[in-house]
Amino acid sequence: MVITRAAHQAGELADLLRARGAEALLYPCIAIAPPNDTTALDGALQAAVKGEFDWLILTSANTVRALVLRVEVSPPPNRIRVPIAWRGGIRTMLAGLKVAAVGAATAEAAQNLLGVTVNMLPEEFRAEALARTLDLTADARILLPQADIASPELAEALARRGAQVTTVTAYRTVIGQGGAAIPALLARGAVDAITFASPSAVQNFIWRLIDEGGSTQDLAGVALVCLGPTTLHKARECGLPQATMPPVATLEQLVDHIEDIFHAETTSPH
Repeated sequence: MVITRAAHQAGELADLLRARGAEALLYPCIAIAPPNDTTALDGALQAAVKGEFDWLILTSANTVRALVLRVEVSPPPNRIRVPIAWRGGIRTMLAGLKVAAVGAATAEAAQNLLGVTVNMLPEEFRAEALARTLDLTADARILLPQADIASPELAEALARRGAQVTTVTAYRTVIGQGGAAIPALLARGAVDAITFASPSAVQNFIWRLIDEGGSTQDLAGVALVCLGPTTLHKARECGLPQATMPPVATLEQLVDHIEDIFHAETTSPH
């Protein structure tokens, strides 16, 4: 079972797969890098310190991690400069904000890494669901940090509801490196399933596969399992019609879905 998540995010899924008796093969297809220019991000964080936003919207665990790294890890003189009263870290900086998250993993990261309480988590783990159901007051001020390649749809949907949305790039999504020799394993028919947790992982997987001498023809007969409808749509768009997804976008459901696929194959009549 191939995991295409960034190396720092692969551990939980690898553990879940191994607990079911599967071999987890790491093949990171995305990596997270700081913005080339952090001016906008720094300014937004400083505005948050001053109470200039009502809501912080977090669309991924990578966004959470990027905020923590920017405030608490970046060495001087790059570290965000905040008054002494806010030097308890980002947890204290964001104390006055209401927080919304897309997905259980993002909410968990917000709690564990930022130390904030998530006030709103949509039942459907999609940005569109959050935009529809977020409890907004007139002219609500929203801080939306996100990836450099993030879709503008969420910001546009919130703006249509009357919100004042400030979008900033919190991190760049770049192609990953290293991991198992997946092109060679695919050529030998030694891969049973590949998991994708984001649209960028799908695209970067194809780029890595071809760049490293592999072929998408070797994906025939391999189960391709996607986390969420946008990732599934990207897989279909990239010419991977056999891609499927679990009914709920969680890692546990993804592993259950993989198990169901292979259970169905072993019990189907020949």
